Amino acid sequence: MTEFTSTMLGRAPDRAHRIALRGRALPVIAAALFLSGCESLLDTYEPTVAPSTRPQIVDEVQKDDPRAEMGAREHPRIVASYGGEYRDVKTEQLVARITGALTLVSENPRQSYRITILNSPAINAFALPGGYVYVTRGLLALATDASEVAAVLSHEMAHVTANHGIERQQQEERAVIETRVVSEILSSTIDGKQAIARQKLRLAAFSRNQELQADVIGVRMLGEAGYDPYAAARFLDAMGAYSRFNAINNDSDPGLDFLSSHPTTPQRVELARRHARAFGMEGTVGDKGTDYFLDGIDGMLYGDSPQEGYVRGQTFLHGNLAIRFQVPPGFRIDNKAEAVMATGPNDVAVRFDLVDDSRKGSLTDYISSGWVTGLKPETIRAVTVNGMEAATARASADRWDFDVTVVRNGQKIYRFLTAVPIGHEADLVAAASKLRGTFRRMSPGEAASLKPLRIRVVAVKAGETVQTLSARMLGTDRKAELFRLINGLPIGATLTPGQRVKIVAE
Repeated sequence: MTEFTSTMLGRAPDRAHRIALRGRALPVIAAALFLSGCESLLDTYEPTVAPSTRPQIVDEVQKDDPRAEMGAREHPRIVASYGGEYRDVKTEQLVARITGALTLVSENPRQSYRITILNSPAINAFALPGGYVYVTRGLLALATDASEVAAVLSHEMAHVTANHGIERQQQEERAVIETRVVSEILSSTIDGKQAIARQKLRLAAFSRNQELQADVIGVRMLGEAGYDPYAAARFLDAMGAYSRFNAINNDSDPGLDFLSSHPTTPQRVELARRHARAFGMEGTVGDKGTDYFLDGIDGMLYGDSPQEGYVRGQTFLHGNLAIRFQVPPGFRIDNKAEAVMATGPNDVAVRFDLVDDSRKGSLTDYISSGWVTGLKPETIRAVTVNGMEAATARASADRWDFDVTVVRNGQKIYRFLTAVPIGHEADLVAAASKLRGTFRRMSPGEAASLKPLRIRVVAVKAGETVQTLSARMLGTDRKAELFRLINGLPIGATLTPGQRVKIVAE
């Protein structure tokens, strides 16, 4: 959860702002901190690791391109929707190296690209008109070599050179009425921009024919650039496996997921393999670029970033804010950019966020200030939570009962909104009581000891196995399964001494 200055809770029909609850939904509204930055693209591709010393500045190259203006308008909102940019020199050089090789063999070698690595654990990549291409660090973590990253980037670059984004823009213009409705419902300017940004992400899905066309162009680019042309089919399979691994995360935002806009199907996989055969038999052609890929992502953040706090099992911890709390057993925490969400048995849902405490008024007055839909004023109570001033209340809206708890700590007001289907009073009391009872300040030492998870590349030693190496993994209770997934290892695969593999560790 990123720290925000304002959010509003209430009713919103936009599906991008609903928590999925096994077919039901809890209305929520999100906010975002808008970030921007400048990318540069290497103007030549060199077969060595060294980048070009004569980079073209994308802003200069694209300044007279009307298509680039379209992408530029949406860029800050897209970046905000994914928690900002991920900045790491060697990872950026890795992606630039791959992009440079692909540009030389693209449908339009004169097209410039602004490649942004998004600071998100989501598995996604997409493109906007004018050469704006995005890839998440989560996708880089899933890939096993440079050719798989090249397969994703070539597909997105194909959308750009085929002008698919222009066709999609026309679709977006037809959705202007829906956009206006979202803007009017959300009273905060930031809230409205976030809603529109996520709406545009949903509209980023290209048509089936456009996807297949981009697949064909992308595979050709892979082969002609010297990469393994079978990487496209291989990574489609990997994303399908990741989707099955992550199937229990039904409360994740589908707008941020690659497969929501790039559905993998047996037809797409077979098409990619068929076109790859034009370059030779699988395993005999193309470079995978495994070593320089692993060098480029070694140490990359994995999962939640320090700015958003960490999920460790049933506990959420935020070192910068020095706070923590726990959810009941059986709950799953989803740390989104705009808030922390949690869902549990019997359709119980929790939203946690914060606002600046600028007015310093009473918390009972704050609860009744109009941001809670369906508030029952007679239920407002002043309480304390582990030595901190707090207040609670109940609310009802649609088919839901809510417990609202706000806690003042320093210059912030922390807010818990717990929802259950009407009539599930015991579940509401149990969940809200657990949250209040475990929400506390962290000591300076405790906060300082928190470390983010990272991708660590290690060499297999004699005697080490999938089981022994995966036992070192952090951040998951399905260690062997995730280890095989991020290393592209089938069940039953063995490791050889000296082989380089990825683990998730501090």
